Amino acid sequence: MNISVIIPVYNEEENIPLLYEELIQVLENIGSDYEVIFVDDGSTDSSLEILKEIKERNPRVKILSLERNTGLSSALKAGIDKASGEVIITMDGDLQNDPQDIPKLLNYIQEGYDVVSGWRRYRKDPFLKRGSSIIANYIRNKLTSESINDSSCMLKVYKSEYLKKIKFYRGWHRFLPTLLKMEGARVIEVEVTHRPRTYGQSKYGIKNRLIKPFIDTLVVAWLKNNRISYKIKEEI
Repeated sequence: MNISVIIPVYNEEENIPLLYEELIQVLENIGSDYEVIFVDDGSTDSSLEILKEIKERNPRVKILSLERNTGLSSALKAGIDKASGEVIITMDGDLQNDPQDIPKLLNYIQEGYDVVSGWRRYRKDPFLKRGSSIIANYIRNKLTSESINDSSCMLKVYKSEYLKKIKFYRGWHRFLPTLLKMEGARVIEVEVTHRPRTYGQSKYGIKNRLIKPFIDTLVVAWLKNNRISYKIKEEI
């Protein structure tokens, strides 16, 4: 099983070296062939320089440097387009996802699931951030007839054949489990560890946690409700 790990980063200079060391230890223990794709989304700190130093030590590391900050969905799509693995793992670059959860998620892929979505059941975030996410997930599930507890968790594992055929639009990283279900993928949600942010600051506020996602939810709900579905009774 070939694995591609995609990590979008934006101004995470303090977190990158620590995340890299944790991740590589996990991947080496898994024993599969792997690549790690860091997507620098127009960082203004020394994130890109640190990534270049890491790449010099490990040829399995790839760096995609975007010309400007384009947002998480765009950075994620850039990594997906370059990924060569049969299995794609996505995770945040802020050290809040725990790489130790990766083997557990991969087990579900081996059991036949196509998408394994992390669920940060016990989030280590400020109250306002947790509260806005709970509201957003509730609205999203109501409007899309879904039951995903934590669709915005970046720690997910996908079979590449499904993820690569999804069309991306800005903000749609939050809806990947739903969009992939619409394509026939078997999706399961699994509890994962969530750690408090130690370095740096969150790049998201109320506007991009509630307002923009609400508009996106209406679009996805329309797509899901108006999807063409039919069964042929007889072909003569």
